[in-house]
Amino acid sequence: MAFRRAIASLGHLLRFHLAAFGDFWRFAGQTCRFFGPAGWKMRSLRNLMEQMYEVGVKSVPVVGVTGAFVGMALAVETYSQFKAIGMEKRLGVVINLSVVKEIGPVLAAMMLAGRIGGALTAELGTMNVTEQLDALRVMGADPIGVLVMPRFLACIILTPVLTLYSDMLGVLGGYFIGVKSLGIPPGPYWQYSRQGVELWELNEGILKAILFGAVIGIISCYKGFTTRAGASGVGRACTESFVASFVAIIVVDFFFAHMAKDWYEALYGIRGILG
Repeated sequence: MAFRRAIASLGHLLRFHLAAFGDFWRFAGQTCRFFGPAGWKMRSLRNLMEQMYEVGVKSVPVVGVTGAFVGMALAVETYSQFKAIGMEKRLGVVINLSVVKEIGPVLAAMMLAGRIGGALTAELGTMNVTEQLDALRVMGADPIGVLVMPRFLACIILTPVLTLYSDMLGVLGGYFIGVKSLGIPPGPYWQYSRQGVELWELNEGILKAILFGAVIGIISCYKGFTTRAGASGVGRACTESFVASFVAIIVVDFFFAHMAKDWYEALYGIRGILG
C-alpha cells in the first residue's frame, strides 16, 4: 500500500514538472512572437528604454566590482605557481583568457540573475497577484507584449555590454596586481596576453552573454507570470527564479563551450586546408 502511494506521488510530481516545462516553452514562444514588426509599438519602445536603464545602468556598480576583484584574485592565486616554474611573465595570458572566455560572462550573468532576475520576478509577480495582468487583458492589451518583451530584450541587449565592462575591469584588475603589486614587467605581460587571447575567445564570451541574458530574462518573467497568490508566493517565485537561472546559466555554459570547441577546431581545420 505504501509502495503504491509512493508511485502515485512520483507520478503526480513528474506530471506537474512536465506540465510546467511545457508551459515555460509555450510562454517563451509567445514572447518570441513580439519580435516581429507587428509587436513593436511606441509604448513597447518606451518600456524598452526604461528597462534598459534598470538592467544596464543600475547594474554597473555590482558588475564592475565583481569583474575587478575576480581579475585581482586570479592574479594573487596563480602568481606563486607561475613563479615556481619561471613563467610569471605569462601570467597575463591565464588571467585575461579566463576572464574574457569563461569567468567574466558567467559571473556577470550570475550577478544579473541575482539583481535583475529577482527584481523582474517580484515586479511581475506582484502585478499578477494584484490582478493587474488580468486588467491589461480586459483592456485588450497582451501582457506579454507590453511587459515581458521589453524586459526580455533589455536583458539580451545589455548582458553582453555589461560582460564586456566586467571583462575590462577584470583585465585591469589582474594587470594592477600582477604588474604594480607583484612586479611583473608590463611589456611581456601584455605581449604574451596579446598572443594568447584571440578575437575568437572574446566573441565566444559575448555570444555566451547573449544566451545568458535570454535565459535570465525569460525565466524571470515566466516565474513572475506564474507566481502564486500571497506575499509568500512572490518570495518563493523570486527564489525559484534565481535558482533556475543559476542552474540554466551553468548548463548553457557547458553545452556552448562544448560546441564552441568543435567550431574552433573546424575553423582552424579549414584555415589549415586553405593554407
